[in-house]
Amino acid sequence: MEVASSPILVLLALSVALLVFHISLQGMLATKELGSQWNAGPRDDAREPVGKLAGRAARASANYRETYPGFVALALALAVAGDPSGWGLVGAWLWFVARLVYIPLYLAGIPYIRSLVWLVALAGLAIMAATVIF
Repeated sequence: MEVASSPILVLLALSVALLVFHISLQGMLATKELGSQWNAGPRDDAREPVGKLAGRAARASANYRETYPGFVALALALAVAGDPSGWGLVGAWLWFVARLVYIPLYLAGIPYIRSLVWLVALAGLAIMAATVIF
């Protein structure tokens, strides 16, 4: 198996795009609330957006970044070790899709379902880890 042709690496690239989307969404909503001068400036005054949507975007982004290093490590391990069963790829897709669905759920303030989707993402990481270990 060639590492460069691994579909896991495609998901890894997509996960970076999702990270950039999180950062962009957070920045766009904060700028909408605090203004472009705040965004362009040095932000020395430590102002933070207080609006619900900007706050939710910031928390959703922080939540993504909490599990992201684990995803990257497991994806790289799967790409290097190979995944003949395909379960690692299933877990990676599960994590990615759940993290994608999580964004609008968090922005809309939907409880419980959002937590369930987070658990699905965690299950995806567990499947990836089990594939690497076993």
